[in-house]
Amino acid sequence: MTTQGMTYDVDILFGMDCTASMGPYIDEAKRQASRLAEAIPEQMKLKGKGIDHLRVGVIPFRDYSFDGDMAMRESGFFELPAQIAEYQAWVNGLTADGGGDEPESGQEMLATAMRADWTTGGDKRRHVIVVLTDASTHDLGRAAGQSNYPDWMPKDLDELTDWWEGQSAKMDRSAKRLLLFAPDAHGWSQIGANWENTTHAQTKAGAGLRDQDYEVVLAAIAESV
Repeated sequence: MTTQGMTYDVDILFGMDCTASMGPYIDEAKRQASRLAEAIPEQMKLKGKGIDHLRVGVIPFRDYSFDGDMAMRESGFFELPAQIAEYQAWVNGLTADGGGDEPESGQEMLATAMRADWTTGGDKRRHVIVVLTDASTHDLGRAAGQSNYPDWMPKDLDELTDWWEGQSAKMDRSAKRLLLFAPDAHGWSQIGANWENTTHAQTKAGAGLRDQDYEVVLAAIAESV
């Protein structure tokens, strides 16, 4: 519990590129899924912080132009540690495939994440989006008109930026944080340089993420909470 009897609720949503080059990282995420309920609180304790309620979720993303209904999925949030088995089962179902060309639907993933069912509980709260990818992003709207493309998507990066910078019904402006583990490439470069409460840890384009990067991600989450 936080100081002076205040409660602290934290939601963490992983936007995970699930195209082929991310295979080794996805395999590591599967191996670590059962430890997540302990790993994040352990990292928080090292920072002298505590969490009263922790929820995590995953949005696996690929490319709306190539991957049909598998272009974007949502797990919803799982409360940890109570729902660790359900979370682990969901993560274990992830596969690294598809994607088509090198840019992926990363900007659409961010829009989807902002609309998630973020917690409104706790005296204090934190909403954290963690992006894990080795690819650049397509421009928003590239796949507009396709049957699988949502009609509520922002029309461009400027509108997506307005979503992030503004106070929305889903995410508190003071609570939100964005961690980008993404290359210095189209989409992510602009977001990393210009969005508030955003940290951009650059990855190598087309190289996936290494197994050991999982620990770096956990440490960065603890730092942002």
